[in-house]
Amino acid sequence: VMIEEVRASKLNALVKDVKHQGVVATVAPVNYGELEDVLALAKAKNQAPFLILLDELQDPQNVGAILRTANIAGAHGVLITKRRSCPLTGTVAKISAGAIEHTPVVQIGNVAQTLEQLQKQGLWVVGADMDGAADYFASDLTGPIVLVIGGEGKGLGRLVKEKCDILVKIPMFGQITSLNASVACGILAFDIVRQRLLANK
Repeated sequence: VMIEEVRASKLNALVKDVKHQGVVATVAPVNYGELEDVLALAKAKNQAPFLILLDELQDPQNVGAILRTANIAGAHGVLITKRRSCPLTGTVAKISAGAIEHTPVVQIGNVAQTLEQLQKQGLWVVGADMDGAADYFASDLTGPIVLVIGGEGKGLGRLVKEKCDILVKIPMFGQITSLNASVACGILAFDIVRQRLLANK
């Protein structure tokens, strides 16, 4: 159990009008899944694994929206880091529109080590990055994939970038130079869907 010491004002904000006696626990509204089970799910469906890994996303709106997208796009699971990530709160559950009940969420420790583990099992690691080497639609996204989405503001960490097999970018044509994490994830996830459908025709 991770313990964090905070000011009383923070605890007051967390529980509103409830007397907390100096201690507040935050727990997930759903149980986390296991990575092995998620990969087994893909195998049982006779599908190439499609995972989405969130690298320290902290906004519950983004996490909830990505869970919803992951479910609709047929992703087999969403991976989130244990530290410096948004927990599965009621807000996440609400924004996910029920997807949190159907799409497994796996908590992972070290992102780089998890990516190495997935690569050893044949998954191709695709990182979303503004400075990516290739446009997403010009990249082959049909095989076993883990799509890595970076945290708000900072994007992918340096070590995480180094572990990616490919960094893909979404072309930008306006004055704003970045997309919301959940929007970027949606664009990339559904191009994975598009490419897989075309490959199976």
